[in-house]
Amino acid sequence: MNTTKPKRVTKFSTKTNGLLNYSDFATFKGKIIYAIIFLLMLTVSLICLVPVIWVAVSGFKDVSEMYAIPPTFFPKHFDFGKLLDFWNRVNVFKYFKNSLILIVGCLSFDIIANGLAGYVLSRIKPVGARVIEKMIFASMLLSGVSLIPLYISFVDVPFFHINLSGSYLPIWMMAGANAFNVLLFRNFFNGIPMSYLEAARIDGCTDLGIFGRIIVPMSKPIIMVVSIFSITGTWSNFMWPYLILGSTEKEPVSVMLYTLTSTVLRDDESMLLTMISIVPMIIVYAFFSKYIIGGVNMSGLKG
Repeated sequence: MNTTKPKRVTKFSTKTNGLLNYSDFATFKGKIIYAIIFLLMLTVSLICLVPVIWVAVSGFKDVSEMYAIPPTFFPKHFDFGKLLDFWNRVNVFKYFKNSLILIVGCLSFDIIANGLAGYVLSRIKPVGARVIEKMIFASMLLSGVSLIPLYISFVDVPFFHINLSGSYLPIWMMAGANAFNVLLFRNFFNGIPMSYLEAARIDGCTDLGIFGRIIVPMSKPIIMVVSIFSITGTWSNFMWPYLILGSTEKEPVSVMLYTLTSTVLRDDESMLLTMISIVPMIIVYAFFSKYIIGGVNMSGLKG
């Protein structure tokens, strides 16, 4: 009977690309290089995490402890009732609800409008599609220049003379006209075989039906990536919600964070509010980090 133990397969045993491959770990020099890289990455991670942890724990300090000399990193005692009292007093739930409404609308416009635009440029290719693509790409260079014209158009919509300030609609519309996501969708749709689309056309499916029944089910990876970009971008968006929704009952967390920290809150309460505002994005990253990393690989724009 063969009693030889099977060779243990490590995560580097089949690694053949990158800075180090599996054969490098068999040498002393390779192990030293790996240890140095690991320590360097660990140091960078701690540098990034320490400020976040400090903000989180400082919210539970009182004002005197925040200005104590020498300073303390952790509070003397954690009073979690302070968090609940602050949540109710500031009515944080209302701002979270506003942010959720804003995110749902932006996400819907982002996926449907930009997805359809990418589908048209990738598969239908009407006359002038190449010119439209170049114009969309060029519009990515004009984000700062278009700020004032866009604001004027939202305050007084041309021809209709409607004031859209105080409404979520302008921000939703801008999410549905994201040039980067249009090109991202187009590039992904280019990789879907035309045979699937031709078979659907033979069965009598319309272009819109092909998009809903063929393209969308096969595009879950790019939809997930765009969704994450849309959610994180909308949550951290300050400029347009401040211009369009500021000083109204519809302002989201990003505007509330600026408004309250610059007016009525103590320093410890500002830290507590900052901690509350970053927790949702930490949760999003924790659950969807593999899609975020995959989005970096998908976001290369090719002609």
